[in-house]
Amino acid sequence: MPPRVSRKHPSGLVPKSDYSARPNNRRLSMRRTAVAAAVITIAGLIGISAVNWAFAVDPEVPKPWFAPYADVSLKPSHSWEDPRHNPARDVVLSFIVADHASPCTPSWGGYFTTAQAATALELDRRIARVRGRGGDVIVSFGGARNSELATACTDVGALTNAYRTVIDRYDVVTVDLDIEGSNLTNVDGRQRRAEALATLQREARSKKRELAVWLTLAATTGGLPVEGVRMVDAVLKAGLDLSGVNIMTMNYGPSRSGNQSMLDATKAALRAGRRQVGDAYKRAGIRLRDKQVWAKIGATPMIGQNDVPTDLFSLEDATGLASFLRSSGMGRLSLWSLNRDNRCGPNTDSGQASDFCSGVEQKPLSFTGLLNQLQGRPASAAKTRTVPDTSREIVDDPALSPYPIWNNDRSYPEGRKLVWRGQVYASKWWNQHQLPDAPVDSENDTPWRLVGPVLLREKPIPTTTLAPGTYPAWDHGKAYDKGARILLDGVGYEAKWWVRGEPPNRDVPNEYDTAWKPLA
Repeated sequence: MPPRVSRKHPSGLVPKSDYSARPNNRRLSMRRTAVAAAVITIAGLIGISAVNWAFAVDPEVPKPWFAPYADVSLKPSHSWEDPRHNPARDVVLSFIVADHASPCTPSWGGYFTTAQAATALELDRRIARVRGRGGDVIVSFGGARNSELATACTDVGALTNAYRTVIDRYDVVTVDLDIEGSNLTNVDGRQRRAEALATLQREARSKKRELAVWLTLAATTGGLPVEGVRMVDAVLKAGLDLSGVNIMTMNYGPSRSGNQSMLDATKAALRAGRRQVGDAYKRAGIRLRDKQVWAKIGATPMIGQNDVPTDLFSLEDATGLASFLRSSGMGRLSLWSLNRDNRCGPNTDSGQASDFCSGVEQKPLSFTGLLNQLQGRPASAAKTRTVPDTSREIVDDPALSPYPIWNNDRSYPEGRKLVWRGQVYASKWWNQHQLPDAPVDSENDTPWRLVGPVLLREKPIPTTTLAPGTYPAWDHGKAYDKGARILLDGVGYEAKWWVRGEPPNRDVPNEYDTAWKPLA
């Protein structure tokens, strides 16, 4: 999450920051993924027949949930345990990091060990108060300013115990791993983190308990960075049944065009991230339905003024994001942060992100109120598991598809739409032999844009026919100059160059190989 404004903490400690090392002041963040998924028979999609395929799907997806972040060690402290200051039932407490003097010891923000936080912050008592009113807490590890435990603690056993200590002390069933900056690019730390989390989840399940893991990762409007994708790949390979990837929809910088709103940029980042997460599962040998992948996607905007001066997330953007969640089926929504969900005073610098206010005109907790509309709970969602199985592959039926089925031998110019495995895709540039749903690290690596699923009872879009006499009927023996128009079986065609004897409706893999261009 965004680094705090530079200042001294009462303890005299100043956490080391890696934020300045990030290009364009954009965070790299961590993303969570899940490993096994079960296979079901796809019966709800019309226009689909079936053959055997190793499909990984869940029969049910959990209800989406909302929990705002609260910066625990920030002073003055926010009363996130008090419903008057946090109307949401649940809260994400941030951040557990490596202690500066003892790298395998968990600490809150680099200031307090868990034992010190119990007295200095009354943390244990405040957590008990949240639970006493029917809420719960999620513990978030990492953040932008300090070393996440897996980066600093180089022994996998000690690292596993460090995570276990926090999980046991606060009796949490959901943890959040906010992996950014050098924590994300550290390859050895990535592997240690994946192994430790998978071990802890297996331990919990062996004791009939739950441990849900979310990866929180930064993104541009094009989705997750390659390092974020690799983090997802790593946890899946380690065998972690990941609950999802929480995308930090903030600080887009130059990836957001000047005429693109923050809401539109956020939607673009989430759509791209959804594809990346689904592709990570494919690389792991697991195929998920579209709604299952969306259920594994979360969003966390930085409310109000972002660290990038040109990026400002408004109350209207928050309303739009809540609506997008409902329509897409995303599984989680958070915000950064409760500490900031109020208007700034007159002495706050305009255009500068503050730890204590949003930088927009608002009433206290306006953003929380707009986003706190979800009925799901993190603890309930933690019970959802993905189990590998075998089922049937989606096979497209041309009679029940609005566009032609993808053909490996055909070429597709920019803008052409087609159907593949129950989904509609549009080509971003000319391509051939490019599988529409091939796993890729980035949206820039595929020529295909996912439009959405084939809808129930869809039919092929009818070919527009023209009345007899609109153009002269095609004559096999006649020569036609460039630009000549003719009619064949009710379809109009235009000659792209001089031609004679070539049927306008000849089936060719490449449109450049025919002299005729259809007019409809």
